[in-house]
Amino acid sequence: METANLTSTKDFYLTGLSDVPEVRVALLVVILLIYLVTLAGNGAILLAVATDAHLQTPMYFFLSNLSLLDVLCPTVTVPKMLHIFLSGDKHISFAGCVLQLFFLIEVVGTEIYLLAVMAYDRYVAICSPLHYTNIMSTQVCALLAAGTWLTGFLNSMVHTSLTFSLSFCGPNKINQYYCDLQPVRAISCSSTYLPELVLLLVAGITGGGAFLVTLISYIYIISAILRMHSAEGRRKAFSTCGSHLTVVCLFYGTTIAIYVRPNSAYSPKQDRVVSMLYGVVTPMLNPLIYSLRNKEVKRALIKTLNFKSLM
Repeated sequence: METANLTSTKDFYLTGLSDVPEVRVALLVVILLIYLVTLAGNGAILLAVATDAHLQTPMYFFLSNLSLLDVLCPTVTVPKMLHIFLSGDKHISFAGCVLQLFFLIEVVGTEIYLLAVMAYDRYVAICSPLHYTNIMSTQVCALLAAGTWLTGFLNSMVHTSLTFSLSFCGPNKINQYYCDLQPVRAISCSSTYLPELVLLLVAGITGGGAFLVTLISYIYIISAILRMHSAEGRRKAFSTCGSHLTVVCLFYGTTIAIYVRPNSAYSPKQDRVVSMLYGVVTPMLNPLIYSLRNKEVKRALIKTLNFKSLM
């Protein structure tokens, strides 16, 4: 029995988005285009921030971290998805599934904490502008960014190790197009009580803490904006913060729908749609919502691209 169980855990099988050839081709083209636009948009932001001295500020430093996460998030899942579309082979090795789940949870977790840090940065900029340079120094920004990545790493280590310490007796068919917490735990033949409890506790403490920081920051920000006497100042502040708030609502809404719930509420069809939103579509929209509408970023991109063409 032990030998059979060990053999069964060597491989997992993913569920494709569609088995209809015509639909599969259409999905392949659409997802590939979205992925390429995501790489181009976020790559442009990274290039602009790295090469333009005017963008060497805390806000754009954190924005570059967000763009890096938005490149990594679809990169964890989309290449395997495209491979399934092209080859029809839905097999993924045990080690491959572990790595995919680990990097996915790390990226998602880091982004949750980073969005809270970005909200705090906007709070300091709008509510304490005279002290902004001292509070958000280069060292503080580096520590905050490193803290988000480290917390995301530790969070992923906990959930990944708990998930793959479960027994899998087969058939190991994951009802999702990539390895994720709920779909992998759903096929386990052992109790998932402890991993579920830890997930809810961690989500409640760290995720809830990040959400509270974001919420409280925006309560103070909106209050400060409404007290501004200058209409132009209010418009500019609302423009910057509105973009960030849109990203926050989009990301938090989809991740809460996927992760903050027990296994009994797991719905494979619904999850495939929601996970497509936060894992593939949202990383493409973030540069459009937050950055490419920004005149400073546009100016930096035009300057950089013109310089490259002259070379």
